[in-house]
Amino acid sequence: MSAICLIAAGKATAVAISAFTLSWTHSVQKTEWREDWRLAPAGLQLVEARVKGSGAGMEPPEGSVLKDGWWIYVPALPTLPRLVLASSGATASGWTLCGEAGCNEIGAASGDPIIIEPCE
Repeated sequence: MSAICLIAAGKATAVAISAFTLSWTHSVQKTEWREDWRLAPAGLQLVEARVKGSGAGMEPPEGSVLKDGWWIYVPALPTLPRLVLASSGATASGWTLCGEAGCNEIGAASGDPIIIEPCE
């Protein structure tokens, strides 16, 4: 079984998924971002990223394609052992994590970072 572990406030929760979408709203531009991730043998692999529009410091990278208002691209990022999401409380919401069974909001309140990593 493939699973990711969400670690927040010292507690780990296993989620049985092999791929997920992480989305959030940019704190300044109020623009939605989405990233598609999958479990890989070496960790987490970013498959595709999308941003709804552009703005200061949010220029789509070279090779991006505009489709239905979304800039879509494949980031040049190596496989990561984990993602660390900082919960500042400065944004209107946290992140939305969507998998095969549905979506859940994570990190809406300020506090310790949330870690997403493959479960051992």
